[in-house]
Amino acid sequence: MLINKRFGLFLAIMFVVALLYPAAMPAQQANLNAPPTQRASATTNGTIRLDVVVTEKSGPPVGGLQQQDFTVLDNKAPQTITAFKPVTGREGPIEAIVVIDAVNTAYTTVSVERTGIDKFLQIEGGHLAYPIALVLFTDKGTQMLGDFSSDGSTLSAALAQAAPGLRTSTRSSGFYGAVDRMQLSVKTLGQLVAKEAPRPGRKIILWVSPGWPLLSGPRTQLSAMDQQSIFENIVALSNEMLQARITLYSINPLGNGESVGRANYYKDFLKGVSKPSQVVIGNLGLPVLAIQSGGLALSFNNDIGAMLQQCVADAAPYYEISFAPVPVDQPDELHVVDVQTTKPGLTARTRQLYYAQPAPAK
Repeated sequence: MLINKRFGLFLAIMFVVALLYPAAMPAQQANLNAPPTQRASATTNGTIRLDVVVTEKSGPPVGGLQQQDFTVLDNKAPQTITAFKPVTGREGPIEAIVVIDAVNTAYTTVSVERTGIDKFLQIEGGHLAYPIALVLFTDKGTQMLGDFSSDGSTLSAALAQAAPGLRTSTRSSGFYGAVDRMQLSVKTLGQLVAKEAPRPGRKIILWVSPGWPLLSGPRTQLSAMDQQSIFENIVALSNEMLQARITLYSINPLGNGESVGRANYYKDFLKGVSKPSQVVIGNLGLPVLAIQSGGLALSFNNDIGAMLQQCVADAAPYYEISFAPVPVDQPDELHVVDVQTTKPGLTARTRQLYYAQPAPAK
């Protein structure tokens, strides 16, 4: 159970299985220790495929590099690149999802979000770089506002017709409300990943939100059973995002009104966890998952439209790089990925980690 010493609350954290993997549990029984029905693999036909963006210290992605300009390290061991493909500009098979978060955001801020998103949709006369879908995330459910479209005017009209409902769980509702929001948020992210997985090409999720509660710190503890179950779901979500070719971006709409301490707290949880005893809820924070996926966590900017445009511009050009990882004997083995480039002044960014699984028994 999640134990909060300050409030004296004992809460079962059911998102670890019941939310992300409802099929793994009987309909009327909550079993915190039930693992997912099948461990998610990070590989496809024994291969890891990465979408790699290369940038200078600041500025848009850089194209024109060749395979010999890259080195791939897996747990610090150099890997042989088995496939390499540069993808340039708007030719890339990319789709984007903009999530309007009305669960973790005050109602007045949601209004600011909508204005900023509408501004983004009207850039370049509404001719969007890639097909985009709008998703409205509220306590009452998750609603997709139409289909994917490259017509910003059409999406803007759909956004204007949407009316986010007032939330029942707010920032001021205490520990119970924080747990509810965290559960619902992680569940929704898992559902989006599963929904987008069958679609071809690269996908980017632009989540406009201050993020869900991290629920971590000296006053909050997890039981060993909770840690085991959460770890299994961290493994599954990480590998499924890699398989689905999803890069997540965290866009904080609070702008300069956000506190420095809160906005940067996620950095304490960026390091991947290799075993259940290391797990804290902060490992599932929105900006944590974004950075680990190869995306960005943007904040302290009052121009939401500009942040969205920055994320879209970050998507391409990019490089598809594949390698065949070394087989492992134990499940859920943490592997840290580091892609480096020989070009001075350039930094390569991609998914930072995955969890290796043994080959299926024949």
